[in-house]
Amino acid sequence: MGDSGDRAGPPPDSRDDDSGGHGNRDGGPGTVPDDRADGTGSSPDGRTDDHARLASVVDAWAAAIVANDADRIGTFMADEWVIVSGSGITDRDTFLAFVASGDLTHSAMRAVTPPRIRVHGDTALVTVRITNTAHYGGRRFDADEWTTDVFVRQDGHWRCVLSHITPAAPPQGS
Repeated sequence: MGDSGDRAGPPPDSRDDDSGGHGNRDGGPGTVPDDRADGTGSSPDGRTDDHARLASVVDAWAAAIVANDADRIGTFMADEWVIVSGSGITDRDTFLAFVASGDLTHSAMRAVTPPRIRVHGDTALVTVRITNTAHYGGRRFDADEWTTDVFVRQDGHWRCVLSHITPAAPPQGS
C-alpha cells in the first residue's frame, strides 16, 4: 500500500527482499457481546471483565486471521479500521480484499507475550508481541513484531479502529 493507503501495491509490511516480516497482525477485537444490561461489560471496578473480554477477542481475531476468513476477520474491525506499518496505511476494505482473494494468507499467528490491555472508558489499547507466518504473491513472510490495537466499544462490542505494527528488535547478540 502507498503512504495514504489509496494506491495499489503489496499488502502491509510485505518486503521486496527475503528479510522476512509480514506484519498482518490485524489483531484485536470483535463482536463479543457485553454481559451487563447497561452495556458496560465490566465488573463494578470496570476493569476485570473488559480485560478478559478483550483478551478473548484478540485470540478469536488471530484465529480468524489464521483461518483466512475475510468475513470473520471483518467482524473484529470497525468500518474505519486501518493498519499502519512500515509500508504505510492500508484500509479495511483493501486488507480484506487481499484475504478474500486468497492473495494474502496466514498459516500461523502466536502471541509471544501476554497482551498489555489498558481500558479508558469506551476505548482500549492492546499491545502484544506476536510472531506470524503470512504468504503473499507465492512468497512466505515470517514476522516477529509488536502490535498495538486501538479498540472502541460500539453498540456493546469491542471493535478495532487502528492497528499499528513495529518489527521486534532481534535478540541481543544475534
